[in-house]
Amino acid sequence: MIPFSPPHIDKKVIDAVIEVLESGWITTGPKTKLFEKKLSEYTGAQSTLCLNSATAGLEIILRWFGVKEGDEVIVPSYTYAATANVVIHCGATPVFVDTDDDFNCSVEAIERAITNKTKVIMPVDFAGYPCDYDAINSLVQRSDIAKMFSPDSLPQKMLGRVLILADAAHSIGAIYKGKKAGSLTDISVFSFHAVKNLTTAEGGAVALNLPAPFDNEEVYKSLCITTLHGQNKDALAKMQKGNWRYDIIEAGYKCNLTDIMAAIGLVELERYETETLPKRKMVMDLYAKKLLQYDWAQIPEYNTESRTGSFHLFPLRIKNITEDTRDKIIHEIFEKDVSVNVHFIPVPMMSFYKNRGYNIANYPTTYDNYSREISLPVFVDLTEEQINTVLNAVITSVEMFVRS
Repeated sequence: MIPFSPPHIDKKVIDAVIEVLESGWITTGPKTKLFEKKLSEYTGAQSTLCLNSATAGLEIILRWFGVKEGDEVIVPSYTYAATANVVIHCGATPVFVDTDDDFNCSVEAIERAITNKTKVIMPVDFAGYPCDYDAINSLVQRSDIAKMFSPDSLPQKMLGRVLILADAAHSIGAIYKGKKAGSLTDISVFSFHAVKNLTTAEGGAVALNLPAPFDNEEVYKSLCITTLHGQNKDALAKMQKGNWRYDIIEAGYKCNLTDIMAAIGLVELERYETETLPKRKMVMDLYAKKLLQYDWAQIPEYNTESRTGSFHLFPLRIKNITEDTRDKIIHEIFEKDVSVNVHFIPVPMMSFYKNRGYNIANYPTTYDNYSREISLPVFVDLTEEQINTVLNAVITSVEMFVRS
């Protein structure tokens, strides 16, 4: 069976983890701080905070910004549930918007959804393909939109407008108009989950690029406290001679990244541009070249003049089929020992959200994209022979139901 997205664990990664284990320092420490520094250098972010998940990063930023009951946060209907769940955790209301043909949220739909209750917009870089950040950033600074903003917390008053919090879980290494993901808007959050391009097994990072009068380094220091129980010294600082005494200055959370995880991330980041991205692009180019020969295949955008994705997913769509037919095609592909996936079941289709009154019928482009989508395997260790096996399995399975 060809797997869908196994992690790339080799001797370099194993040796890096052993080094940390033998050092005696396995929680948040020097490796984590170095990883944060290297990530800022790579992405162009002003400051970067590493945490145990992207989900934690999204929620922590919502709470830092003062999002609460009665507030609204705009999110795309086509995303993983984490994007919306963190809004629920804060007591606020997710306002779903439809997507465009490229899977990313519609800027026009975002504009229509903004009210005087809107505090945050959370665009998602679907499959690692960046959203149109110039349009989104310009939208919240427009005078008529800015006048609608009703600030409550100190950070909201300092910003004076809706915050753009990018769910960049898929898109580390992606480029929009010459700038890397992580430096494209106010705040971006990456995921380093096991299936992501750059993994730390579990983990995530918050990339800070807040405008003046914010001091991003000061925001970083404040978030370090918030994400470690409100403790004003981390374990590394407390280990300094005579520095054992600490204080709890807020009722914080526990979501720090460990040095074990950071060690994996440092290896992955070092080879990301030279090995990981080129290999993933090669896989996707081979898929696209072959599938372009079939008029039933709708190839995803992943490399255009203004946007280069991170080659995280290859979301193939089959033209003119139903959701039921798509599911049958997937069954046939699995029967040929090839693992595929669907990204994602839209959040308004999930029971929790349906029970809160959301209806997928209100997001027709999202449903159309989802109902015809099949994600093909993309990973570093995928061989050309395996790529051909995937293609043959997909083509023969589709043509059982669809003819060119």
